[in-house]
Amino acid sequence: MPTLSTAPAVELEAVSKIYGSFAAIRNATLTLAQGSCTMVLGENGAGKSTMLRLIAGLIGPSRGTVKVFGTGIQQVRGSIGYMSHAPMLYDELSAMENLKYFAALHTAASSSCACTVSSEMALRAVGLDPHLPRPVGQYSQGMRQRTSLARVLQTDPELLLLDEPFSNLDVGSAHQMVELLADFRTWPVRGGGGRTIVLTTHLAQLADPIADSILTMRQGAVLSQEAVVPKRIPA
Repeated sequence: MPTLSTAPAVELEAVSKIYGSFAAIRNATLTLAQGSCTMVLGENGAGKSTMLRLIAGLIGPSRGTVKVFGTGIQQVRGSIGYMSHAPMLYDELSAMENLKYFAALHTAASSSCACTVSSEMALRAVGLDPHLPRPVGQYSQGMRQRTSLARVLQTDPELLLLDEPFSNLDVGSAHQMVELLADFRTWPVRGGGGRTIVLTTHLAQLADPIADSILTMRQGAVLSQEAVVPKRIPA
């Protein structure tokens, strides 16, 4: 994996994503610093998920430029972790079996990346027993979300993209997720720039303890980007 520079974690310059006559993203320009945690707010259809997919490199812009750590996404793909709204897990497999399968796919896709942590460590990091034989199809929603997060964390991402990570979680499970993300931000980074998180949510109050930047979107456009002071994590 290439050494990450001191460039911003994410840069979008006049980016649009157009599907036929519909513009999912409209002329978006923004900069996200390394080590920041940005909460993306907006109604359904505002373009939040499309924005994450552009940053992850899962889709390309129709116009404009997307850079991650100062370069093209393909050059730093191994540094990006993406957790979609869906858990992306095989229900018939255990958590450990799921993580080992996805770890093998990641290694094959990013052969130059030597940073992958063990599946067992990733599951323990999110508070799950790596030796639990039960298939994830029998897990609670909170356990499934944590397993999905562990699937992403085992790739040791410098940039973590989360699409509605609190979806369908009760308050207790959501607070646990926030604590996990707060801990993730303390993980050391070789370049020293800090771990960067970008997350979308309809429940702003849940991300308040970790977000230091708020990006507001409407109808595919970036309305505002403001710095905020994270609130204390509830006891």
